[in-house]
Amino acid sequence: MSLKLNRENLLATLGDYVMMTLGVILYCASWELFMIPNDMSSGGLTGLCTVIQYATGGRLKVSFLYAAFNVILLLIAFAVMGARFGFKTIYCIGMATVFFQVMSLIPEAHSVEGRFLYVPEKIMIPAIAGLLEGVGLGVIFRHGGSTGGSDILALMVNKFWPISPGRFFLLTDFVIVMSMLLLPDRSFADLIYGFIMVLISAPVVDAVLIGGRSVVQVMVFSNQYEEIADYIIHDLERGVTAIQAMGWYTQQEKKVLLIVMRQKEVHEVTRKIKELDKTAFISITPASNVYGEGFEEIKTGLNLSKKNKK
Repeated sequence: MSLKLNRENLLATLGDYVMMTLGVILYCASWELFMIPNDMSSGGLTGLCTVIQYATGGRLKVSFLYAAFNVILLLIAFAVMGARFGFKTIYCIGMATVFFQVMSLIPEAHSVEGRFLYVPEKIMIPAIAGLLEGVGLGVIFRHGGSTGGSDILALMVNKFWPISPGRFFLLTDFVIVMSMLLLPDRSFADLIYGFIMVLISAPVVDAVLIGGRSVVQVMVFSNQYEEIADYIIHDLERGVTAIQAMGWYTQQEKKVLLIVMRQKEVHEVTRKIKELDKTAFISITPASNVYGEGFEEIKTGLNLSKKNKK
């Protein structure tokens, strides 16, 4: 049994790394095959690296800058806050550095005139790049990885200042995209291209992370709670929690059912509940990051803290 579990864990871990590698390839392709060959930039650490590459006339490449900045950020984070970063994060950073360099050396794959990936409508370049980046990052995050950069900065900033990661990402993306105007011969159009990629990438990341696995929390108020609970357990094979509650208007105690289920199961469940009790009151709330049996497993990777090194 132990051998079987170890084999399953090994296969699951290998699967995570295969998928993260695929995600890294898509992420790097969005930049090296589409944005950079067309002299475009966007948000995040990679966006900053592209701005520096353009400013130095290509003498400092994105692959070098990306690796250097991430190493510096990781060292500062370890020194200042003793932060713990999983091996998956370091793996993704390393692989991204490699693929940035490899893809930059394959001009035949770049989206420029005369090449297969060439797109004549320039405004479509950041749209395609945003889609690729969003899918890539979504796959990476879904399997417990991270590309570092802004994620590390957000962690450090949030420790000392009360600013949410989302607001921090929005602020840094805005500043980085605006920095394109510091380069010569840049115009308002360059900002639009950058913001298009940001606006497309973010919702795509969410869509990949949630996808068909979107989960909702359902609360059912019904006098037929026993029949409904039996249906959820035996037919839907989901857990049910019966919460003791009291209607303040009637001052009567009753049971409220709490159920966590997949979004795709909601229609069937609500239909069945209405069959059992036409007067039932149902509250449905989107839920995120639901971990446990029947849902997601927490992805952690190898912890590199001092405790594990002993």
